[in-house]
Amino acid sequence: MEFFHVKRDVPFMSYGKLTTAISLVTFILAVAFLVIKGLNFGVEFTGGTVLEMRYEQPADLGKVRDRVDALKYGESQVQAMGTTRDVMIRLPNIKDKTSAQLSNEVLAELKKDDAKVEVRKVEFIGPSVGDELVTHGLMATAFVCLGIIIYLAIRFEWRFAVSAVIANMHDVVIILGFFALFQWEFSLPVLAGVLAVLGYSVNESVVVFDRIRENFRKPEMRGKSVSEVIDNAITATMSRTIITHGCTELMVLSMLFLGGPSLHYFAMALTIGIVFGIYSSVLVASPLLLLFGLTRENMVKPVVVKEEAVV
Repeated sequence: MEFFHVKRDVPFMSYGKLTTAISLVTFILAVAFLVIKGLNFGVEFTGGTVLEMRYEQPADLGKVRDRVDALKYGESQVQAMGTTRDVMIRLPNIKDKTSAQLSNEVLAELKKDDAKVEVRKVEFIGPSVGDELVTHGLMATAFVCLGIIIYLAIRFEWRFAVSAVIANMHDVVIILGFFALFQWEFSLPVLAGVLAVLGYSVNESVVVFDRIRENFRKPEMRGKSVSEVIDNAITATMSRTIITHGCTELMVLSMLFLGGPSLHYFAMALTIGIVFGIYSSVLVASPLLLLFGLTRENMVKPVVVKEEAVV
């Protein structure tokens, strides 16, 4: 299925140096924001208090969130838990206040709207748990990248593996840079979104890499340069890219604008990741193939013909 058919190949590789330079500058800025401002970690990473509230009638999360925000505890989370009558509230660490004091203050504030609301459970999350989550999150990211390298190195060649991982890490760092710049809350759902972007971005790279490998084997491409072969591969997959990523982006944007606060930053991470994933797969990973010295000889092995002895 194609929305359009491009008759002439778009010369993407002629802009390879420019796009690589832009990516490098963007990457450096993202790293600078991470170093200078750092990430605004959520309650799961920094520790805090988790309250489970029970209502007799379906709870209005908007009103609950307004009541909790009125206490001015800082960055807090309010979300449904299982049923419409159960609400989970995550509060950050507050100096000079215990979990019991926080739960009593929250309960008193919520009773202004519903006198029958009750606290079912109060749980304190220590900072050691947050450190463990950070460690496990970094390990998960490292294992994902290692798996991608092994898969692409086996399926294609080491140049493809390294190019794809660099492009994928570019996407991850850009996402983290946005969260550091605007101090958006970095929570477990956001971490899940980052890991999802890694898999999503490598999928686009594999599609382009597959077409590049096929092009090297086509007779009509034998007289073409490596840059022209890559341009043809990217151009041939443009329609598929627009359909696939357009539909995915529509779904993610619906979560971003209609999913509520609980899904907002998760959807934000995916939105940024999808946009930069397309960019990196086409304008970062592919030019890196040329930088790493991809040639026709790397992709097309000479056929050895055995001569039979004539009797």
